[in-house]
Amino acid sequence: MNPQGIKKVVIAGGGTAGWMAAAAFGKLLGKTLDITLIESDQIPTVGVGEATIPTLHIFHDLLKISEPEFMAATNATFKLGIAFDSWKAINEDYIHSFGYLGQGCWAAGFQHFWLKGRKLGIASEIGDYCPEHLACRKQKFAVYPKQDRNHAFHLDAGLYAKFLRNIAQSNGVKRIEGKIEHVNLDPNSGNILSLVLDQGRKVDGELFIDCTGFKGLLIEEALHTGYEDWSHWLPCDSAIAVQTKSNDVQPPFTRSMAHTAGWQWRIPLQNRVGNGIVYCSKYLSDEQAEQHLLTHLQGEPITTPRVIKFRTGTRRQHWNKNCVAVGLSSGFIEPLESTSIHLIQQSIIRLMQLLPSQEMESANRDQFNAKMRFELENIRDFIVMHYHVTERDDTGFWRYCKNMSIPDSLHHRLSLFQQNGHAHQLDGELFGETSWIQVMLGQGINPVSYHQIVDAMSEQELNRFLSQIKSGAERKIEAMPDHLTFLQSYCAPGNLAGNYD
Repeated sequence: MNPQGIKKVVIAGGGTAGWMAAAAFGKLLGKTLDITLIESDQIPTVGVGEATIPTLHIFHDLLKISEPEFMAATNATFKLGIAFDSWKAINEDYIHSFGYLGQGCWAAGFQHFWLKGRKLGIASEIGDYCPEHLACRKQKFAVYPKQDRNHAFHLDAGLYAKFLRNIAQSNGVKRIEGKIEHVNLDPNSGNILSLVLDQGRKVDGELFIDCTGFKGLLIEEALHTGYEDWSHWLPCDSAIAVQTKSNDVQPPFTRSMAHTAGWQWRIPLQNRVGNGIVYCSKYLSDEQAEQHLLTHLQGEPITTPRVIKFRTGTRRQHWNKNCVAVGLSSGFIEPLESTSIHLIQQSIIRLMQLLPSQEMESANRDQFNAKMRFELENIRDFIVMHYHVTERDDTGFWRYCKNMSIPDSLHHRLSLFQQNGHAHQLDGELFGETSWIQVMLGQGINPVSYHQIVDAMSEQELNRFLSQIKSGAERKIEAMPDHLTFLQSYCAPGNLAGNYD
């Protein structure tokens, strides 16, 4: 009665997306599948995204990856959040940290108690009630037994792909060197039958994973899936990346510095610093952007600046026929909140959970596409908020962002918080209440009111409540070493007992 399961999976393209897919399928399903990855050394990967979010722990746990060994292999540093400079207004900064803010009650989150505390003058800034926020500012870090893993990583994307390639190939994944010249389709079903490489070799498969980057060689050029453009909400369409020598300052956070037509990133690794500028070409030329980037670097450049063009949006279907787009081939939301690797991971895990039979069941495909659409729209709204909720009107770019129409879903969230301090997280959404609260406050939204249940506490009780949470956060990081000291110890040879079995 059971339909026959698929046996042959073909991954088109390497890079972070391709080798994450290969490592996961090889490690977790390799005993039941024949897995082949095709990539060409002649085709460079984009590879500029070097920051992650804490959900990467899920992927590494599934693959039994040792954290110290992974970090040593990828020159990684720890990340506890993102510092946003001049986003609300020029020279006004804030931090969006991982972790959680204080504690609330059944009716109201912590922000309601904090809002009344601010009104009474007995509460300090919101980040003082979050250990990860304090650790960012004091540049401290440590991993303790049984602690919540509210940390992520800055990593070298190229080295991460090599690290995952070792895992994949040790679990039976076959790599074929070559460029894909043609995609053969079944004339009846429209499914992909095989890929033809530049030297004439044909690679057959049943399930194809498209990791060919912006080009979307399978999902778009062969299957004509279609693209939904989000550039009216996310108008930046260009980036320039360059690496600099390490300056011995390795804070446990990413820095995002707003400029006249976008923003600039700074990501500290163990051996160098990743830098780049994201901008809208309608307001800033490539030459002007490069000059701005080079002028604002800290440290000597060690690579030539590289221009990358993109269009924000998403494929209309991430899974079409027997092809699943993973990574840049599925669409692109700019890397402001470091969600690219998370979306790769989610696509891979969801695909393995909904693995079809040879029949390529439409129900599996529809469920996959619905889940990815829901998550993408949540992330899109979160990113759009950074641009739209601003006091900046100093350039045409910021005036456009401030006055542009926004998705109804985002307007609803902003209105809830503005009117009564309410924040919420739906099941399956990536960004939780703490993230929304920190960014909304940081960008300048000040709620008109708070939940009246807070008024059941006297001013003395509220003061004691807030003070206890704040001192608890301070105690938690007091004994921590500085980030660099801990990092050097954590990635020392004695800790590198990785598990690839």
